[in-house]
Amino acid sequence: MISPQFIRDHPEAIRRSIELRHTPQPLDEWLKVDAEFRKLDHEVNELRARRREESKRIGTTPAPAERERLLEAAIRIRDRLADLEPRLRTLEAEREGLLLEFPNLPDDEVPPGEDERDNVLVRQSGEPRPFDFEPRPHWELGERLGIIDFERGVKLAGSRFYVLKNAGAQLERALIAFMLDLHRRQGYSEVYVPFVVKEAALLNAGQLPKFRDNLYHDAEDDIWLVPTAEVPVTNLHAGEILDAASLPLDYVAYTPCFRREKMSAGRDVRGIKRGHQFDKVEMYKFCAPEESPGELQRLLADAVDTCKELGFTHRVVQLCGGDLSFASALTYDIEVWAPGCGEWLEVSSCSNVREFQARRASVRFRRAPGERPEFVHTLNGSGLGLPRTLIAVLENYQQADGSIRIPEVLQPYMGGLEVISA
Repeated sequence: MISPQFIRDHPEAIRRSIELRHTPQPLDEWLKVDAEFRKLDHEVNELRARRREESKRIGTTPAPAERERLLEAAIRIRDRLADLEPRLRTLEAEREGLLLEFPNLPDDEVPPGEDERDNVLVRQSGEPRPFDFEPRPHWELGERLGIIDFERGVKLAGSRFYVLKNAGAQLERALIAFMLDLHRRQGYSEVYVPFVVKEAALLNAGQLPKFRDNLYHDAEDDIWLVPTAEVPVTNLHAGEILDAASLPLDYVAYTPCFRREKMSAGRDVRGIKRGHQFDKVEMYKFCAPEESPGELQRLLADAVDTCKELGFTHRVVQLCGGDLSFASALTYDIEVWAPGCGEWLEVSSCSNVREFQARRASVRFRRAPGERPEFVHTLNGSGLGLPRTLIAVLENYQQADGSIRIPEVLQPYMGGLEVISA
């Protein structure tokens, strides 16, 4: 959430955000509602103060005529407040609702551009591996090896669901365990969080109201399936004031993620690249504001190390304004080469969210006893996201006979299995 005072004082920054993000924002509407709210709030507060003063005078005035006059004045104030207070509450709700529609302010470093085609290549590590045969896409490899069952996934849950079987299921589990262990060695504290959250958690993380149509909601219990572990981890310290000495707080969590994918209708319909349910290991940081630029680079390096350990050809791209997520101020994506698909697959987005989520969730810290609390900065990054990491393993480690070599770092998690074969 952006500070209301900032919007009032710097509307030109919001107009720059609108232009850079290519996204409409209710700036003029909010300013109008805010001005009306503040004017009415001032009037209501003055009336309440007068009512308190009149009440005191009534109790200390002995003259009947004067008491009657004061009582009549008090009744007029009461009736006026009865007219104004409902309108004030309506304006306050409207103002707060509009405030939730403002995305985060882009960092000054964010390049211009309309969509992912305008993202900027930062660096690339390695070149795609040459094959002396035509590499197959993962959906062919998975079906031939009997480790991905698309038909039964659709039978169980509908389109964009699948079943991983035998070594496929084991490989998914191995990747999750490997990544959690790696990030623990990097200094992250592992947390196992609920896979469902309350509505407030999604509001705090910036998922609501923007992405309501893309989320799964159980109306009876009023709980929501998590779209990413970022949501519950953001809320671990909601409403708390942290000790500055405890910062930065680094967490890593695994969750399945659930998304309707309405926004990607018709895209990536083959294979397992884009589904309604997928696994992800998420890294998350709470830090002091001045530390967040450096923490973003550390977060990015930790995610890149995962790609290096798995032997992937990968690259880092900086997202342009039009491709920036709702909550992010600055984002770097990590993409790995998938030779069967013939494309770069995004396996991680590492973002500095600054105080945007902390302001919504009221996560603050105190630098010293007696000092005024400040909002922390939060950062998040996939470390990595599946199933695209699984796709990269299958397609990069395939052999001419259709078998899959298991990367060395994963073999201990596979019971020593070195090759997946039919």
